[in-house]
Amino acid sequence: MGIKKFVEKINDYQQRLEQKKAKKIKKSHVEKVIRKLEAKRDALKSDLKSAEKPSKKDRLETKLKVVDEQIERATWLLEQIG
Repeated sequence: MGIKKFVEKINDYQQRLEQKKAKKIKKSHVEKVIRKLEAKRDALKSDLKSAEKPSKKDRLETKLKVVDEQIERATWLLEQIG
């Protein structure tokens, strides 16, 4: 999901929040997700170091990029709701 789509989802969430159709996102929940993503990133880095096959390394690197993007988005969300 690109940043543009992510911003659209946040705007949609804000509208639902104003209409009382959604619960407010808690800062602690976002922080918990970030901690889980960081743990996943550490596990992927460990797996990447021990991987021998180039195909497995490629898959792990792709997963690592996705996790890094998710952490970036979660951090941005944390700043928005902070």
